[in-house]
Amino acid sequence: MKIWCCFGFGEDEVEGRGTMREGMFGNENDDESEGKKLGFSLTGVMTDLEENEMAGGGDQWLPGMGGWGHFDQFASTSGHGIGENGDAFFPEKCDRPEGSERDECDDRDSCDVHHKRAKVQSYSLGCDYAITSMSSSEAGNSSSSTDREYAVSPSPIAFNNEILSLSMMFNDGDDENPLESNDGRDDEGDGFPTSQMEDSEVRMDLTDDLLHMVFSFLDHINLCRAAMVCKQWRAGSSHEDFWRCLNFENRNISEAQFEDMCRRYPNATEVNIFGAPAIHSLVMTAMSSLRNMETLTLGKGTLGDAFFQALADCYVLKRLIVNDATLGNGIQEIPIYHDRLRHLQITKCRVLRISVRCPQLETLSLKRSSMAHAVLNCPLLQDLDIGSCHKLTDAAIRSAAISCPLLESLDMSNCSCVSDDTLREIALTCANLHILDASYCPNISLESVRLQMLTVLKLHSCEGITSASMIAISHSYMLEVLELDNCSLLTSVSLDLPRLQNIRLVHCRKFVDLKLRSMKLSSMTVSNCPALHRIDVTSNSLQKLVLQKQASLTTLALQCQYLQEVDLADCESLTNSICDVFSDGGGCPTLKSLVLDNCECLTAVGFCSTSLVSLSLVGCRAITSLDLTCPYLEQVHLDGCDHLERAYFCPVGLRSLNLGICPKLSALRIEAPSMVQLELKGCGVLSEASINCPKLTSLDASFCSQLKDDCLSATAASCPLIESLILMSCPSVGYEGLSSLRLLPHLTLLDLSYTFLMNLQPVFQSCLQLKVLKLQACKYLTDTSLEALYKEGALPALCELDLSYGTLCQSAIEELLACCTHLTHVSLNGCLNMHDLNWGFGSGSVAELPSIYNNTSSLSTHGDDHDELIEQPNRLLQNLNCVGCPNIKKVLIPPMARCFHLSSLNLSLSANLKEVDVVCSNLCFLNLSNCSSLEILKLECPKLTSLFLQSCNITAEAVEAALTQCNMLETLDIRFCPKVIIKCKHEKVSGSVPQFEAHLQQPLNENERTAYDYSKEFCALFHLVDQLQIDGR
Repeated sequence: MKIWCCFGFGEDEVEGRGTMREGMFGNENDDESEGKKLGFSLTGVMTDLEENEMAGGGDQWLPGMGGWGHFDQFASTSGHGIGENGDAFFPEKCDRPEGSERDECDDRDSCDVHHKRAKVQSYSLGCDYAITSMSSSEAGNSSSSTDREYAVSPSPIAFNNEILSLSMMFNDGDDENPLESNDGRDDEGDGFPTSQMEDSEVRMDLTDDLLHMVFSFLDHINLCRAAMVCKQWRAGSSHEDFWRCLNFENRNISEAQFEDMCRRYPNATEVNIFGAPAIHSLVMTAMSSLRNMETLTLGKGTLGDAFFQALADCYVLKRLIVNDATLGNGIQEIPIYHDRLRHLQITKCRVLRISVRCPQLETLSLKRSSMAHAVLNCPLLQDLDIGSCHKLTDAAIRSAAISCPLLESLDMSNCSCVSDDTLREIALTCANLHILDASYCPNISLESVRLQMLTVLKLHSCEGITSASMIAISHSYMLEVLELDNCSLLTSVSLDLPRLQNIRLVHCRKFVDLKLRSMKLSSMTVSNCPALHRIDVTSNSLQKLVLQKQASLTTLALQCQYLQEVDLADCESLTNSICDVFSDGGGCPTLKSLVLDNCECLTAVGFCSTSLVSLSLVGCRAITSLDLTCPYLEQVHLDGCDHLERAYFCPVGLRSLNLGICPKLSALRIEAPSMVQLELKGCGVLSEASINCPKLTSLDASFCSQLKDDCLSATAASCPLIESLILMSCPSVGYEGLSSLRLLPHLTLLDLSYTFLMNLQPVFQSCLQLKVLKLQACKYLTDTSLEALYKEGALPALCELDLSYGTLCQSAIEELLACCTHLTHVSLNGCLNMHDLNWGFGSGSVAELPSIYNNTSSLSTHGDDHDELIEQPNRLLQNLNCVGCPNIKKVLIPPMARCFHLSSLNLSLSANLKEVDVVCSNLCFLNLSNCSSLEILKLECPKLTSLFLQSCNITAEAVEAALTQCNMLETLDIRFCPKVIIKCKHEKVSGSVPQFEAHLQQPLNENERTAYDYSKEFCALFHLVDQLQIDGR
């Protein structure tokens, strides 16, 4: 549902906007604003900030809240019912002070007495609404916001064929029937007759019960806001059900304000005056006024003896929280006596002695308090926290603890005086003790302590804990959590605890040996133990084990039936024996993920596992042999294993494998039924390779210089689905290896670049589906090696041919280009024997050569009549690259060449190229960069968008003449063209191409050369400047 909210004015109200504010909020210049007397008001004196907000205009002042700024600050705080500036907000009575503007407006005829409840004009059942806020049309009306109510009137605003608008009226007076006479204002102000509105009105009176239910979802901040809407909402929001909790935390509330709140809500059950001023007087008021108070929170102040004496009179008090306070005068004993108190928290308090006698008390916290002695008479106490009570003596702690026989949880952390004798007394007296936190207690060793019912034991930084302490801990057969962080003297742990679930051993510098046996162990944290060298764990619940950076760990024994993830990264001392632990029969039958990164002592790794899915050996530089028999292995990471010599994957479930980062790999065997991609790029010494991957589609064996024909033949036989085969720089591949390609009926890409091949006949006969053939730098290919392509029609599906850096002569290249009209991409980069690219008529021209696909068997002679030539078919050539051909001097592509699909032509780095004459209707990209000899440029390419002439000596006149037929040019690169200086006039020539005025100039030096980048998007700038001289600075 979409709700569109907008605040506007009708035509009759435009002139009265300023006076409307005055009518709503009173005169801004008056000392007493009527808004100060509304709803939730300030009982204190107006602050300077409020006066400044009022002086800023009526829009900034919020009646009854001390200004918009105060209200926003109040709404943004976490407290309830108190403003940010320390003033209290609370519901007031409806009575107004004498002398207010409300009392002065007794004449009903001079005031707007319309009192309307919410009305809805429903024209459809849609969900889009337009809400409009309107005010009284009378500019002089000073109605109070106390009596604001709402009416809905028709509005022409419509969304998605739904019309519904809400207009808020600020009116005075008593409630009256909105259907009765209203002085004609409905007809005049709204523009709709009353009779028409009555037919479509639907009353939306919210009953008190419904309003109560809605308000029950609001916090105190929003209740304060709701109280400002109308009388009904003010009464509903002040219901005592919503004010059971009086929260004045960190609020500057006065005693009178607090007393008033207690008088208004005598049934409040929770009071929070933490951080309030004069907490002693406030709490005394609360205890005398609120007889149903169950929870009391206070602090940051001083509590006198009267408070503790009166505490027993709060019969229903159940929870008392005192934080950061001074109790009494600091030199006498503080008594806390209460018969029904259940939870007592006295933290960070300054007191000498404390005596607690609460027969129903269950939880007591004296954490971080400064008392030297504590007397407890709490027979039902279950939870005692005396952590960080540094002044408590060993005897005081013993006396306090043994006085609570039902104690279940004891926190004595940071109590440096605690001794083993105290713990023995506690163990004998508190038979039900389950949780003990004795962290940072340096004097305890637990050697003679028996805590049989203990479930949680925390011993952080206990210097007395040693291996002998484990004997005492082993008697706690109910133990579930054990934390031994920073126990610097602990050397070994050997425990057999059937219920142990969690153990922590962090920063134990001398810790060497760990032996755990627990069927329920589910979490084990061991880190930064530099001396640890042996771990033996038996568990049926452990699923993840992380032991990173254990530099001395050499032995690992695991009997974990459900262990699935193990991370042993940077465990530099692990040896090859670790492989037996994670293989079948090693104690981890369900292991799925194993990380052994940077384990530099591993040399021969072999796993035989029916569960392993992921294996990482990144950075294991010492590994020379890898043997994996893991039928479900899907991922293996071998980055950095640059000394790997032998690798066997038989069988594995891998879908892809990259061994190109193993340059010393010499023997390879793979049986992977699901593998589709294999990369062996850079395995220069690989001589033995057995690849049995029936689903393999891509094989990259680039730079495998030792790969021979027998290996290629076996791979082709076992991998019949290969589509892409890259054998670049594989000089050992010969005729027999190429003949085996007949076993690859789906082969579409073949790369034989940088090989010593002389005969390509096996390729032409076997690869009938080949689409891409790359023969870069095959210098042993002769002029007749490719005759099968343009004379016999070999490779009919071939689309892309790369002959870069070859030794083919000019005539062979011309014949190839003339006859193989089905080629779409041709690369002739760096061909030294290529002199001209002339597709026009004349001596040696390519266009004279008929295609083999026209049922002709002989080439036309130069003396034949042009009319007798067989018409050439349209060429499918799209991309032609002749980069770095130093002997090309002329490029001629006329219309009769029929290159209707040519879109990209790259002739860059052709230093001797002088003339370019291209007529091509679809050419979009032309690169002539670094053609330093270029003098003549003729272009008739209406779709050309990018032209690169970087570092060319061509003149500006030639460039200008060439661009006259290029109507769609977007990018012109003439950087470092010393003979071209452009002066642009915005004259539309042949389709909005700017006319260039070129001037000859002496060649510029290197510092004066500029980069010109012409783009069609910048043409609009020429409208603003008649003449733009680009000087390059």
